This record gives sequence, C-alpha cells and structure tokens, in this order.
Amino acid sequence: MDKEYKINIDPRILELLGPSLYTNIYYVLAELIANAYDADAHNVYIISNKNDITVEDDGKGMSYIDGDVQKYLNVAAISRNTEEESKTALKRKKMGRKGVGKLAALSVSENVLIKTVSNMEKSGFILSRNIGSDNLLVPLSDDEISFEKVDGNGTAIVMQKPQYTLHSSLKAIKRNLLKIFPLVDEDFVIHIIRGNETETISSFDKEMISELSTLITLGDEFKYLSDYFNTPFVNKKDELLKNKSLASTPVRMKDRNGEEHLYNVEIKGWVGTYKSTRGRKAEMADFPDNFISLYANHKMGKFNILPIVGQNKLSEVYVVGQLHIDIFELTELPDMALSNRQGYKTDDPRYQAVLEYVRNTLLPDILKMRDVFVSLGKKKKEEKKLEQQRQNEASFKKSVDKFRKNTVKKAATKISDRLGISTEKLEEMENILSEEINSNSPDMGIKSIIDSQKKKILISQTYKDKDLADIVYNMLVFNNVPPEDIIYTNCDNEMSRIPEGDVGKSGIYDYLRDFFVDSYSTQKMYVIFVTSKNTKESWGALTEVGAAWITQIEHKIFNIHDFRPEHPLDDEQQWHTSFRDEDGNLYMSKLSADIFSQKIEYICDKLGYRKRTRQENTDHLETLVKITPR
Repeated sequence: MDKEYKINIDPRILELLGPSLYTNIYYVLAELIANAYDADAHNVYIISNKNDITVEDDGKGMSYIDGDVQKYLNVAAISRNTEEESKTALKRKKMGRKGVGKLAALSVSENVLIKTVSNMEKSGFILSRNIGSDNLLVPLSDDEISFEKVDGNGTAIVMQKPQYTLHSSLKAIKRNLLKIFPLVDEDFVIHIIRGNETETISSFDKEMISELSTLITLGDEFKYLSDYFNTPFVNKKDELLKNKSLASTPVRMKDRNGEEHLYNVEIKGWVGTYKSTRGRKAEMADFPDNFISLYANHKMGKFNILPIVGQNKLSEVYVVGQLHIDIFELTELPDMALSNRQGYKTDDPRYQAVLEYVRNTLLPDILKMRDVFVSLGKKKKEEKKLEQQRQNEASFKKSVDKFRKNTVKKAATKISDRLGISTEKLEEMENILSEEINSNSPDMGIKSIIDSQKKKILISQTYKDKDLADIVYNMLVFNNVPPEDIIYTNCDNEMSRIPEGDVGKSGIYDYLRDFFVDSYSTQKMYVIFVTSKNTKESWGALTEVGAAWITQIEHKIFNIHDFRPEHPLDDEQQWHTSFRDEDGNLYMSKLSADIFSQKIEYICDKLGYRKRTRQENTDHLETLVKITPR
C-alpha cells in the first residue's frame, strides 16, 4: 500500500515557526523525550553523530493503518480532552497536550526524518520547514526505515545537519537533561551516545542533593531525597533538613466549559542551597545550576522563576529547586503553557498562587536555613582557630621553658668554669639567672603568631545591662572592628562569644587565664567596662574588674547613672554616662553621646582600626538610643 503523509498545517507556519519555536536544543530534546514517555517507551537513545542528532525510543510506535500517523500530523490538535485520554496504556500521565512538540525538531534542522515501527508495520517521512502547497511530505521507503539501537516497535527522530550542537561532555549533557527532565527511573531510562562513549540516566541526580548545605522536601514523594543529604554539622541536621507535607493553596477559576470551581494548587518537590557556588559557571547554551524550576506531570514548564520571586540578594545565588504542580496540566482546566513549553501564562491564577507561595514562604524559609549553615560554618572556623591558638601557645610555652632551662644551666656552668666558682654555688647562680630571665621575658618582643590570633577587646558587663553593652558592641562593629576580635559573652552574634563544645576548655575565665594571664604573650587585651549598680551584684563582673587590675590592662568605662565606678577601676578619668527613664529605657544627653563617640574612636585609634567620623558616629548612635538636648 502506498502511504501518503499529509501534514495538517499551513506550510508558511512551518517555515516561520520551526526555527524560532525553541531557543535551546535541550528544550527540543525534552519535547522529544516527553513524546517517547507518552508512547510508553522504556528506553530513549540520544545519539549524537557527525551529521545528525537522533532521538530513538522503544515505545509502541505509530501505525499508519490505525490512524496514529495521521494523528501525529494533525499539528496543534488537542491530544487529550478527557481524563481517560490523559493516561497512557501503562497508566502514565501524558505530558503532551498542544500537539506542537513534534515541531520541536524543526528548530534544530530544516529536514527531520520521522521513522516509526508498530507491530512490524513501517512508516516514515521527511518533516521539513519547506513543503509544497499540497502539504504532502516526502515519504521514506521501508528500506530507509531502520533503528540504530531499538529492535521491534519504536520511533526515531533524525535531525539532519543540526544547527545546534550538544555539549562536548556527555556528563554535562546528562546534568542539563536532568535539570529539565527529572522523570527518570528503572522503568524509563535515557541513554546518551556519541561514538564509543555512553552515558546512562536511570535515576535522579542524587549527587546534586549531596552537594547541598540545606534541603526542604515537599510531599512524601520527595522525602526519599533526604537520604542523600549529608552535612558536617550532624548535631544540627534537623535545622538544615526539613521534610514537609506538600503545600496547598486554594484558587477559584473557570474550567474549559466556563464553570467556576474551587481548586487546590498542590506543590510538591524540593528546594535547597549549595554549600558552595565554586565551579558552577554556566557553559555556553547550557543551563545554570542556580534555579527553581516548575514541572507539571514531570514535564518542565518553566526553567527558572528565581528572577521573578527573588529580591536579587547575594544569598539567592546558592538556591536550587524543582517544584511539581500537576494542576497546571489538569485536563478540565484551560491550557496555561506557552506554545514552546518554555513558560506559563503569567495571568493564570495557578501560576500566580505558586509564585506567591515561593516568594513569601518557601524562598525565605530556605534562605533562613542557609543563614544557620553559614553561622555554623563560622563557629566551626572560630573553634578551629581557637584550638590552633591553644596549640601555638602550648608549643611556644614548651619552647620557652626549654630555652630557659638550657640557657640557665649552660650559663651557670660556664660562669663557674671561667671564674673558678665552686660547684656549691652553681645552684644559687642558676636560681639568679632564672629569676632575671623570667622578669625580663616581656622585653623579648616575641609571639607574633600567637598575638595575631587573639581577641583584642573584652566587653565586661552583666546581663541586666545588655542594652548598653549591645550599643557599645554595635558602635565598635560600625567602626570596622571585626566581631571575631571582640569577646562579649552575652552577644547575639556567636562570633563574639567564646566557642563551646569540643575545643577543650570552655568559658570566658578559662580563655582569659590561658591567653592573658598564663600566656607568655606580650599582647594586652583592651577592656570596656559597662558598669551600673548591677555590677556589684555580679560575681563575674567583679572577677573581671580584679583581673584587669592585676594585669594592669587599659580600659574605658561606660556607666549607667546613678552608680559611681570605684578603684581598682580608673575612676579618676572621665567616664561615659547613660541614664534610664522611669520605664527603664536608656537615653543619653547630647554631651554624653559625644563623649560616647569620642571613647569609641579612641579605642579604634589605640588598636589600629579604621574609625568613622564623629558626625557618622553621632548619627549612627542616634539610631540606637534616644539622645536628649541635656
């Protein structure tokens, strides 16, 4: 039987629409893979040859006799009108709907060979951008209809002399396909072939999940992904990994018959943030690794909504996610997908509901979780730094003790030998030399590696006076003092608290004793005392006052009226004074605010920090505390 292949479309549309319908070869491949999925294929082969790119599948094929081929040639005919038509023979949810996906290949090639076999019946023709006015396509003979990988039923789409090329790396092709077509499993496998190279996609890219610092899964269907999530902060895993129920938001809209109903937009999938963006630059014509994609029936409808829902924050470059909203493809509702399957109609209420949820809930949640990860990373870094500091101090102590012992013994022996002093006096000489070395050790000017790692400023305070201590801390940071240079035990920023955990000893007093009393270091810590009537009631605050006096540390006083600082604090110099109103709120006079700024600037000058101007400090201080004329 002679077969006639007549396409149901205006030839001019093929010529105009073909090359502009799709802008990326991976979108084209996704359409052709989706057609294979709808044909109940179990394997799809993407074969990159020198002069063509072929997409071949082992699906049911198309029968000319049964009308499958003619149905294929009815471009833009709705492929599913009922719920029954929305399922394949294997009960898969059909991805195709508009009937224009078959034109995808024309975006790559002017001439595309369509070869199909159904129950040993062969059919084939050349789909072209340029056809005659009779709409008849050039047929292929049975001898020309053969497959490279498939035996039996199936379909092959051969894009001749393609205008687009695939990435040179098969692994890159695999990653790109997984981003736009994540529906792969043992029942639907994609094979990428170039010459003797082969890459197989049989499961979701679990490596992507293992590279995440945080993860939120939505719905039981995606909860399994948490098995591939790993974090160095095991004790905090519940703060970095959240398995949530699917999100649901109601929308009211009309069906295709014009009747209005209330529908639930259910959102499933996952979203996370990368541990690092290093090495994640997009290749030419590839998809970047930073995106939130939307899918319906596992087919991608919009690659990236981040530019729409985000606020252009730096932390958003770490975000990645894939969300599935099957109501986008609900048969009874109007089709909301654009013709090229690269986006959705922006005024559709389903699309708007998803954007609102991601913008107001999902994206803020994952970014807050990333803040936790960053904070944990900084804490771990600080703990490592502190441990290294302890090791340096211990090593230095050992070296100095050895130096003292050897120097004393050798010097005493030489003096005894040269001056003929009796050996009975040798021990006395060693004691004298040891005492002098100990008393003059600070003049040696050593230990720079230890000093560089130490905290520079201690804010001594009681918890009841945290409001004033917070203002002091805020002003120091505003004047370019790094938080890691400050010890402030009640600080909201853990970078300025002494790390706890497996660092060895913990607590402010152990730290001060180790590095500022027992230490051989010559570096002094600068202490800021926040004082009030609460100071005398706090044993910790009194201990820090005593330690400052014993070590003769320079300090400044920020006092709350009506307390008067006393010796051993330097009560002869002018201190700053704040006041509390009847409600207990802090305030400062204009003069007091100026003195406050002056003292902060002095401390910055003393320790070598780049201070702000007086006007900048006064203006900033006014945002932190009420300032009165007098």
